[in-house]
Amino acid sequence: MRSKSLLTSARPVLWLALAMAAPLPALASSATPTTTLRAQDVAVLAASCANCHGPDGRSTGGIPTLRGLPEAHLLQRLQAFKAGTAKDATVMTRLAKGYDDEQLKALAQWFSKKGR
Repeated sequence: MRSKSLLTSARPVLWLALAMAAPLPALASSATPTTTLRAQDVAVLAASCANCHGPDGRSTGGIPTLRGLPEAHLLQRLQAFKAGTAKDATVMTRLAKGYDDEQLKALAQWFSKKGR
């Protein structure tokens, strides 16, 4: 009888543990890189560029405008920043290291499609 009472008293704890563990596979799969970023995800990434490059990549100061530049050029520059090979970079070498290749490609596409 004693083992039955232990099992009965442990039941709420077991249910709680199962309920907490259930979302873990979903979280793991959402953390896996996808082949394509959603447009709103890219827009959020691009918004962080606005601090220096202006809204939608249209700079008003000495920082280069990104809006409407060719995708290949933007991607090459972003990859050079990430690799640390761009000679004329300021903080971009440090910032670009925080993005994976898929994100850099998505950013290059996003800014190139904005038009001048």
